[in-house]
Amino acid sequence: MWPILACSIISIAIFAERLFYLHRATIHVGEFLKGLSNLIRRRNFAEALHESAGTPGPVARVIHSAIIQHDAPRAELRDIVQEAAQLEVPKLERFLGVLATIAFLAPLLGLLGTVAGMIDAFGTIASSGGYATVTELSSGVYKSLLTTAAGLVVATPTFVAYSYLSSRVSTMMHDMERAGIEIVHMLTESRPVSGIISFQPPGESPAHEREARQDL
Repeated sequence: MWPILACSIISIAIFAERLFYLHRATIHVGEFLKGLSNLIRRRNFAEALHESAGTPGPVARVIHSAIIQHDAPRAELRDIVQEAAQLEVPKLERFLGVLATIAFLAPLLGLLGTVAGMIDAFGTIASSGGYATVTELSSGVYKSLLTTAAGLVVATPTFVAYSYLSSRVSTMMHDMERAGIEIVHMLTESRPVSGIISFQPPGESPAHEREARQDL
């Protein structure tokens, strides 16, 4: 029972910490990108950097990494965004593996307690020469049923918590991907068109001028 109790405490602590972290890291991606698009369209990158740096969460950090290199080519911007997103994934998935382990381990600990209780019950029967009373057997049976129930009580909500946090992480990874694609598009579309356009003044072409000179 003590290992099962320790698993329950660890599970509750991890779930509370991850829930608080994901709550702080969640932002409204559409509104955030809309505000940045106005700044980027005016090429006010300093204010855009300040806005993204002051916003918590992995989505804002991915956007910030792209705005810093806003003059880079489109392909390089895509690589920057992908690398920044990959660095954020381990932070989002932190301790989720521990929750999954507890969800599978708690029923096994309960089963171990069940086996130990049954061993105790049969040991009582053996020591009494096969004439143990129900009262003597009830202690081992009680232990076996209690540990099984405790393991299931810990494992079930832990698995639910793991599934919920995994869905939140998947949603945030989707938001990072969406934000990365849109910020690259914004930065490349906001660049002024460069190049020299030459206009030939109306009049005779150089070939006609040469012919006119030869006639003179």
